[in-house]
Amino acid sequence: MSDAGSLRGRLIRRLALLLAVVFLISSLSAYWGSHQAVDRAYDRTLLASARAVVAGLYTEDGQLRANVPYIALDSFAYDSAGRIYYQVLDSSGRMVSGYEHLPAAPKGTLRTEDYPALARFYDGQYRNQGVRVVSLLQPITPPGQSGMAEIRVAETQGARERMVRELLLGTFLRMGALALSALLLVWLAVSVALRPLDQLRRSVAQRSSDQLQPLPVEGMPRELLPLVNTLNQFNGRLRNLFERQSQFIADASHELRTPLAALKARVELGLRDEQPEVWRSTLQATGQNTDKLTHLANQLLSLARVESGAQAILEGGAQRLDLSQLARELGMAMAPLAHGRGIALALEAQQPVWVMGEPTLLNELLSNLLDNALAHTQAGGNVILRVLPAAVLEVEDDGPGIPTEEHQRVFTRFYRRTNKGMGAGLGLAIVGEICRAHQARISLHQAQPQGLLVRVGFNLAQ
Repeated sequence: MSDAGSLRGRLIRRLALLLAVVFLISSLSAYWGSHQAVDRAYDRTLLASARAVVAGLYTEDGQLRANVPYIALDSFAYDSAGRIYYQVLDSSGRMVSGYEHLPAAPKGTLRTEDYPALARFYDGQYRNQGVRVVSLLQPITPPGQSGMAEIRVAETQGARERMVRELLLGTFLRMGALALSALLLVWLAVSVALRPLDQLRRSVAQRSSDQLQPLPVEGMPRELLPLVNTLNQFNGRLRNLFERQSQFIADASHELRTPLAALKARVELGLRDEQPEVWRSTLQATGQNTDKLTHLANQLLSLARVESGAQAILEGGAQRLDLSQLARELGMAMAPLAHGRGIALALEAQQPVWVMGEPTLLNELLSNLLDNALAHTQAGGNVILRVLPAAVLEVEDDGPGIPTEEHQRVFTRFYRRTNKGMGAGLGLAIVGEICRAHQARISLHQAQPQGLLVRVGFNLAQ
């Protein structure tokens, strides 16, 4: 409960606030109810006192007289927390007995319906004190006159207020104890209900960094199942990522080990010979092998950049880009290379085509597609780069093409159709990874009359 940031603490605080509101409303209701109950009880006493005075009324010489018994006065004349006053008026309004100037009933005061009597209850002021007054009308028929005598009995509010305070205090104490007991029971119930969450936390905390097996869901409360399933999905993604990284490292190590060993052996062989011609041949072969290693290392770095770029796209790092402008810039950059190989490079992009993507990855995709097309096109051939309005990118060459049965395998890492040339089997694999990161659709088709057509379909940017 002392942890301000815990779920248990938030539940207890919110429940305490709710109980405080309920306590306040209940307290107001209890005060009102207690006040009404005390008023009814004391009003009944006032009415009984007025009836005791009525019992002592008599006529003498045609005049109304009041003989209030001492025992009646002793029962209501004084109180430890207040005082009682009475007054008897004849039918003409003349005071017969009691205290003078007791307040009369205000105009419009209705007769009470709670008791079978001609009585009215009201509040007033007497001797600078608040009093509660009952006015009881009693029919009289003395000789020579008839009418209604009025008996007023007033009581100061001290006794009533004391009883209201006692009732309210008792109610507060009982409700406070009930609220504290409820909070304690809720704390215990919440602690028991959160026990599976604590067990889940301990289970996750006790795992080592390489334990990515799914968490068990048997016996898990229904409310925790979405959390456990999400953790299992996250662990699955991590496991796939680690497996891909491990496979990538293993493949990269295998691909680098062979050319490095051959390079080292060639250099050692050249150093054993004393002929300058052999040294020159060794240096030339070493330079070619170094170019291959550099190309492989660059592609490995590109593959690593693809994975980081794909994560950036997932985190909202995509930009609104003109695919035609990207193709135009890259085509201009690779035009000298195509010209040097005697290949005609053409660009068909007539209007801006906007897509959402990561610029570095899209440049990498275009570069790999063009590089692959130029590498497999003979001198005098043609390579066409198209950007269609429907956000479709096409790269077409008139080289030997790829058999239909190998269209899917060429996107596998380190897959080579031939051991000749500088290819490391990563170009189209990188393209496939970039397409997956952009949710693009890539497909291979047979060009006419020969060659390969690579088509990539993107989603148009809004």
